[in-house]
Amino acid sequence: MRYAHSNYEAFVQPPAPQDMAGWSAWIVGGGLAGMAAAAFLIRDAGMTPSAITILEASDSDGGALDGAGNAETGWLIRGGREMEEQFQCLWDLYRSIPSLEIPGASVLDEVWQVNQADPSTSPIRAMCNQGQPLADRDRLTLTGKARREIITLILTDEDELAGKTIADVLSGDFMASNFWLFWRSMFAFETWHSAIEMKRYLARFVHQILGLKDLHTLKFTRYNQQESLSQPLATWLADQGVVFRHGVKVTNVAVDVSGGKKVATHLDWLDNGASAGVDLGPEELVFVTNGSMVENSRWGDHHTPAPIDTAIEEGSIWQLWRNIAAQDSAFGNPDVFCGDTTKSRWLSATVTTRDARIPELVKRITGRDPFSGKIITGGPVTIADSSWLMSWVVSRQPHFKGQPESQVVAWLYGLFSDVPGDYVKKPMQDCTGEEITREWLFHMGVPMDQIDDMAATGATTRPCMMPFITAQFMPRAPADRPNVVPDGSVNLAFLGQFTETPRDTVFTTEYSVRTAMEAVYTLCGVRRAVPEVSGGIFDVRMLLQAAAELRDGEKVPASGLIRHLTHGTEIDDLLERYGLVWGGERKVGYGLKRCGGF
Repeated sequence: MRYAHSNYEAFVQPPAPQDMAGWSAWIVGGGLAGMAAAAFLIRDAGMTPSAITILEASDSDGGALDGAGNAETGWLIRGGREMEEQFQCLWDLYRSIPSLEIPGASVLDEVWQVNQADPSTSPIRAMCNQGQPLADRDRLTLTGKARREIITLILTDEDELAGKTIADVLSGDFMASNFWLFWRSMFAFETWHSAIEMKRYLARFVHQILGLKDLHTLKFTRYNQQESLSQPLATWLADQGVVFRHGVKVTNVAVDVSGGKKVATHLDWLDNGASAGVDLGPEELVFVTNGSMVENSRWGDHHTPAPIDTAIEEGSIWQLWRNIAAQDSAFGNPDVFCGDTTKSRWLSATVTTRDARIPELVKRITGRDPFSGKIITGGPVTIADSSWLMSWVVSRQPHFKGQPESQVVAWLYGLFSDVPGDYVKKPMQDCTGEEITREWLFHMGVPMDQIDDMAATGATTRPCMMPFITAQFMPRAPADRPNVVPDGSVNLAFLGQFTETPRDTVFTTEYSVRTAMEAVYTLCGVRRAVPEVSGGIFDVRMLLQAAAELRDGEKVPASGLIRHLTHGTEIDDLLERYGLVWGGERKVGYGLKRCGGF
């Protein structure tokens, strides 16, 4: 497996790498990573679709790409995936998957058309003081010290960051900035999360710094991502002949690690509670989704808090990983990620409106009509003075295909679910849907004498507790995640958020699809290259733009030394173009030109 630095191979259909007749694959987990692996096995490796079996513990496909419920009892979404142009593997996959909405188009075509017609922007990225826009929301407010810490972190080798937290490498100066407020609420980072992951995010998403204040760099699907991403992929796979088996909990993969090779020899599972399994032959491949950020998710309702379930039992995907990891150190260390749910959990909630009051409130705050069918919040609106650090999102409506025209669906989450609220004096994790709605309406500026009635009769809110939702961010060492294909592995690969691939970032749809592509291409010998992770961090233009943003537009005086070193060079033009320096006139060609900002 190799990486491509250009689009030379982007649309190549490689010949089958070998005679795949007689080959088969077992895929553990029917989330995005598992289904993507099946798609790449068919499209790029030439495997017979009916020889591919996806074993899924739940009764649905898509994993974290969820969306369920109904108009009466409330719609259900555990979260929403923020996407962008630089998700090379994701879009590579979906260019081949037919849209369920537009005849003759791919899912990529559909997403492109939606975002071309209605680009994402946020009218109010952050708010405070009960419904008021955050006064300095158009600035990142980083001090010079904080900017230097960011640069130092990006340049630090990952081995030097093993076991360290964000708080270990970034000071109070950084934590007090709007940059951190926007960053943490967009990506769900806590101060105790991994410094390695923070470094990767800063490097991988350096171009996203340009969109932190208004989220204009994001891309969204037309509907929730179960209906817009998961269903088209699952439909295409089923139409091809892939076998989906639901209610199957894989409990172990036996691996022969003798002789310098790693060969998966047997699968054990519980099929709707009954023990079963299969021996594996030399032409059978195994792809395992190890770990899950939505494992043990539990729903409450408008009058009942969501229960906290942290038990890891036989049949759990975490126990599966433990059983595999016990056989060889190359298979990672699951307890680093699942061992402390107090640091990996938070609560989200889905609000289904019942009358016009909350939609009118959303319209007043955003200036956008939630019934327009267009972008409303363009991503999270973070309530800066919320004790829960609550953020809320109203996506394009309807958010579900079956949603009545009179309803609006909103999504809320609190990064600090274990502290008392500001209006409801209880931790968010102990609150009913109605109580969570009260807290939200308080911060939205609803008059005190209207909050309780509006929360009781104006919405149905369903809270969801996710004890492992940021488990992938827990402090780790480089070897704690297994490689996508461990050294010496003949027929076993790992998929998803808890595997290791260089430079890319977990908690993204791109990571799931990238690991699937790398797994299939490596085990099957596919000759087409995997697209390289976005290289913005190596692009001097992107670095200069980001530097200008980090300084909130404050220019650097152009000293004589700078003038001497850059005069007559492309660097001089770049510094001018991105507004990084000021001071006097400079020669251009044979004349003098006064530059904007100089």
